[in-house]
Amino acid sequence: MISVIILGAGNIGTHLYKAFKKAENIKVNQWYNRSIKNINKYKNEVDVTDDISQLKDADVYILAVSDEAVAPISKALHFENKLVVHTAGSVNIHDLDKKHRRGVFYPVQSFTKTANLDFSDIPICIETLDKKDYNLLKSVALELGGPVKKVNSDQRKVLHLAAVFVNNFSNQMYRIAHEIVESEAAEFDLLKPLIMETARKIQDMSPYMAQTGPAKRNNLKTIKKHLTLLENDQHKEIYKLMTQSIQETHGR
Repeated sequence: MISVIILGAGNIGTHLYKAFKKAENIKVNQWYNRSIKNINKYKNEVDVTDDISQLKDADVYILAVSDEAVAPISKALHFENKLVVHTAGSVNIHDLDKKHRRGVFYPVQSFTKTANLDFSDIPICIETLDKKDYNLLKSVALELGGPVKKVNSDQRKVLHLAAVFVNNFSNQMYRIAHEIVESEAAEFDLLKPLIMETARKIQDMSPYMAQTGPAKRNNLKTIKKHLTLLENDQHKEIYKLMTQSIQETHGR
């Protein structure tokens, strides 16, 4: 049985707690959060605390906190030579205090507290400074049921950057599309099958091969019509930038 303590009760911390509770060989010894009210509802399931000086012993301490909080919280931990890991994609492993054995436990996924997630579909990227610690973290990750990948700091940084493009930026495109269709009382729901098909296609082919649309075809007449329809200047600029990027990619 591998014992863990979770520090942080945000989106990632909450989902990790729920997933670990279902794992056969993981025991959550304690859950820390600076605001106890956010985890008080779990006090009948796990020991909860808002006092970082009262943390119990565990095999792994998981800092599921904001990027800015990783360094100060790891420094505030009163013990030494324990495996302390963070869950951030863009935070350096050396931001963790050097009195600890250091690692990264990075789930490549977007986390929202109210959304249901299946960890068997979520890759866990692991980085450690010591091989023994990697094996321990790998065992923790495998208990969640998903794929596990060993990465270095440079790979993790570009994965996180790419994740911003495929998740945050694409979601902003959905928001703009929602605003566009609502301007004429059209239904955004009619676009959802298209969104799903776009995501499905890249399971079987590269994004390059999956590209379609007026920009790839260099259909200047349609592009001009679209730009005329757009009343928001920022939306126009985004349309022009994306069109130019597609055209350059496909040699138009």
